[in-house]
Amino acid sequence: MRVVNVPLGTRSYSIHVGSGLLSKLGAHCERLGLGERCAIVMDRTVAKHYGRAAWNALAKAGFEAALVTVPAGEKSKNLRAAAETYDMLAAHRLERKSFIVALGGGVVGDLAGYVAATYLRGIAFVQVPTTLLSQVDSSVGGKVGVNLKSGKNLVGAFHQPRLVLCDLDTLATLPEREFRAGFAEVIKYGVICDRELFDRLEREMPRLLGRDAAALAPVIARCCEIKAGIVGKDETDTGLRSILNFGHTIGHAIEAVSGYGKFLHGEAIAIGQVFAARMSASVLGLSSRDAGRVEQLLESAGLPTHIRLTSAGRSKLLDAMKLDKKVAGGEVRFVLAKRIGEARWGQRVPRELVERVLANGTP
Repeated sequence: MRVVNVPLGTRSYSIHVGSGLLSKLGAHCERLGLGERCAIVMDRTVAKHYGRAAWNALAKAGFEAALVTVPAGEKSKNLRAAAETYDMLAAHRLERKSFIVALGGGVVGDLAGYVAATYLRGIAFVQVPTTLLSQVDSSVGGKVGVNLKSGKNLVGAFHQPRLVLCDLDTLATLPEREFRAGFAEVIKYGVICDRELFDRLEREMPRLLGRDAAALAPVIARCCEIKAGIVGKDETDTGLRSILNFGHTIGHAIEAVSGYGKFLHGEAIAIGQVFAARMSASVLGLSSRDAGRVEQLLESAGLPTHIRLTSAGRSKLLDAMKLDKKVAGGEVRFVLAKRIGEARWGQRVPRELVERVLANGTP
């Protein structure tokens, strides 16, 4: 098992990466001194696979756990689902010392974390991510929230988990499409921070796609290390943490204009990274070779790198980008790559260049 620390002073916590960790959930929560009553928030698909195992692990350690299920998919990440979850927590009499276990992918983690941040003005929560994307990205760092019809993650909070358990065994039941989607975030870490990781992904993608635990464990742990280091320096996203959004400005807009659910988050981010790499070439001088390597690596992971949009569709995409959280003074700012392994945030990109890149990348 690998353990990564997220350094946040008195709110520091550990990320555990390995196999067989779900059965140890109760023991970990007991060591943290969490309250006796808790709720496991999960979607209906995850509940079938791991709900009972999580409940048993908590019960064995003396916790009284309620099971709270939501429909699977991005469309559950909204204020209505949050309100329904609040009501269920109240019905089960959760208290200020109670806690929530977020068992599932990024949608459940964001929703459950947002509920934990706001219920009774904030209670503890534990992340047990069951998708590759959530293990390497969304479960770490304390960003929690829900979507509005007008945009993704426009309502949220910073609320750090007390613990993150990344059980590699849970990836076995992940559908192939969702598993591949997680590699968009994995590849992102190589682009923005770690050229050696990027090189490794190029060499080992077949083993990783084969869900080889020996190959996956160090890659997942390395992604967590990168994010933990960034969050430790910039928890509330005022500067450095922005580099984690490489490809996300366009990616989030793609999700919004296409209707949440048509593209998985990782698929939209993959397309966004290709566009960001092309803009990087014009703005920061990213070499055409490196821009091509980014696109090729995403393709090797089985991810989409283009989107079909009409002229009207591109206009809607540009409008959606204006709702991005990184907009400053009404101007969209981008995260761009100087080279593989080095990114810069807050980059201005002329609208004409954005339009040209979008037009060239939407056959």
